Amino acid sequence: MSTRPLLNRSLAGMGTTIFAEMSALAVATGSINLGQGFPDTDGPREIAEAAARAVLEGRGNQYPPGPGIPELRQAIAEHQSRFYGLAYDPDTEVLVTAGATEALAAALLALLEPGDEVIAFEPFYDSYAACIALAGAKRVPLTLRQPNFRPDLDELRALITPRTRLLLVNTPHNPTGTVLTPEELAAIAELAVEHDLLVITDEVYEHLVFAGAHHPLAALPGMRERTVSISSAGKTFSFTGWKVGWVTASAALVSAVRTAKQYLTYVSAGPFQYAVAEALRLPDSYYADFRADLHRKRDLLAAGLGAAGFGVHEPQGTYFITTDITPLGEEDGLEFCRALPERCGVVAIPNAVFYDDAEAGRSLVRFAFCKRISVIEEAVTRLHTLHAG
Repeated sequence: MSTRPLLNRSLAGMGTTIFAEMSALAVATGSINLGQGFPDTDGPREIAEAAARAVLEGRGNQYPPGPGIPELRQAIAEHQSRFYGLAYDPDTEVLVTAGATEALAAALLALLEPGDEVIAFEPFYDSYAACIALAGAKRVPLTLRQPNFRPDLDELRALITPRTRLLLVNTPHNPTGTVLTPEELAAIAELAVEHDLLVITDEVYEHLVFAGAHHPLAALPGMRERTVSISSAGKTFSFTGWKVGWVTASAALVSAVRTAKQYLTYVSAGPFQYAVAEALRLPDSYYADFRADLHRKRDLLAAGLGAAGFGVHEPQGTYFITTDITPLGEEDGLEFCRALPERCGVVAIPNAVFYDDAEAGRSLVRFAFCKRISVIEEAVTRLHTLHAG
């Protein structure tokens, strides 16, 4: 047999994701899974019923249109206008994808060539690294550091080179919970315009902001024509298994992303697209109640983690809390998370896996609070036993 490795060398070392490893550990040990970011309850019943109706009525059971069904593209355009005053043509400036993950993959594969550089906030969602690598490009991390996890804009400027093709911006930011301020966004926009850079913005937690507000980068001067905005239904409506995401951008950018996307899934989630179109038109009260519910859960878990001895970094958005384990006398987050299920029956995610510089996140551990109150309370009770360990 050939001695050449079977796996594409650009993916070397990536292997099975930490989410799969830790979720399997949760099942094997019967632990409470506060690792992977999925809710333990479904979203609105009327939206689930809309999906069921679509299936039974034969809407979307066969291949939907490549860009997405017209009803959903129109609803996405209305959403962008309703919340942010951004106008997009649903026929040419909106693209439906298999979740935000495919949207990110398609955008990076479409817009990058070998040798290009991508500046991304570190820690970053693990698919960023994989997709940049598959495109043959190089990721350049801008590290968000304790205690505030704010971007150093002078460092950002210094990282830009003639090879920089695009900026990959995630706000609200997973896993730190940082929400970029209007001033930070304005500075990033100025750099993008000055250096003629493209920007991809991952905004999947746009409706989960507890401090401040979400401001799309695409709304700033000079940014609409160079920004690919990405979001999805999974986090906002608690139907993560449906995998319905979208891109909004100029017609030229959407055309480029669609060219790559058509060779990934081509189409997906036909009946669910009809349901998400209805979900996006839910009243403002839905979004307010959803945010308030997660805010309560954030506060409950943050207080419990603090009482259990963790150093807690209170997130401004998302549904994750980053903690520091050094107050517990621990140093290695990966080792800590692998042992935690046996120690107290709880699963978390080590932040080091989100870093190129693993040492920068070595003592940090992420917990998800998108769970039922009773589950969070039981997890907190179990975590308190760490004192006895």
